[in-house]
Amino acid sequence: ATVENNLELRKKVAAEWSKLNGVEITAQMINCDGCRLDGRKTPFCDSLCPIRQCALGKKVSTCGDCAEMESCEKVAMIHKNNQCAKGNLLAR
Repeated sequence: ATVENNLELRKKVAAEWSKLNGVEITAQMINCDGCRLDGRKTPFCDSLCPIRQCALGKKVSTCGDCAEMESCEKVAMIHKNNQCAKGNLLAR
């Protein structure tokens, strides 16, 4: 949605994330340039995501750059629920 600057896609994602997380997420909150880039982050990713906070604490760009990723309990659930996530983290 951010890359394509697509308001309708932002609205769709906001509705899905609101339902999944049980909180109101607005289309304006969907802007995110990704963990690897400086720039816009969703409010969750910017300051609440335990995975991002861990990576920042270890001074790595993402958990894909962490030597402990394979045994990390924080990312295990994401890898289990999203088969593409691990590949995305390791992609350069």
